[in-house]
Amino acid sequence: MSLIELGSSAGLQLIWDHYAYSYGDELVYGNCGSPVRLTSKVHSDHFPVLLESSPPIAARIGLDLHINDLTNHADYLWLKALIWPEHQERLLAFEQAAGQLAENPVRLIEGDGVSMIGEAAEQVPADSLLCIFHTHVANQMPASVKRKLEERIQGIGRKRNVIHIYNNMWDSLLHVDAYINGQETSQIIGRTDGHGHWFEWRLPAESTISTKVPEDGTKQ
Repeated sequence: MSLIELGSSAGLQLIWDHYAYSYGDELVYGNCGSPVRLTSKVHSDHFPVLLESSPPIAARIGLDLHINDLTNHADYLWLKALIWPEHQERLLAFEQAAGQLAENPVRLIEGDGVSMIGEAAEQVPADSLLCIFHTHVANQMPASVKRKLEERIQGIGRKRNVIHIYNNMWDSLLHVDAYINGQETSQIIGRTDGHGHWFEWRLPAESTISTKVPEDGTKQ
């Protein structure tokens, strides 16, 4: 799998496979030996099928209008200052994740991610599954730019297999748009807490959505 993140900031989410994860029981997923352990709760009768270990990553690219360099002390302190003071667990996770990023640097490119997404996609191995993902950054885009992003990802999907994962674009729900062998599918996977403390999982078959965007900018 290859990763491209829009709004990557310092790139901490691009090394998600270097973290361990738990969801309210004794089971641990991902990199079980990692000093970074992220915890969350599942608010649902359904629980996702999780792999015991993360899949191999062929390439990682982060795109952002302003890259934060964690080797720069001012950038490090700035990102640390953005964490709410009462969120001590998030503060510790940030410090530990910054240490992991120092040991596993990623490629970060400064610029307009929507304009650069096609070029970035051409720079990852053609035989890998491309995963393009982003979170709150899409909430800051005008509707016309959101449509342009979808069109460009659809264009990439006509050439190779790609998965588009996002929330806070047309609504607050977690979406997965897939382009596999030229076939396009779109699903709502769940609802998430803004800081990842919990998520509500939905079985994919329960909430398939259209990829067409009406004139008012909402997505059905």
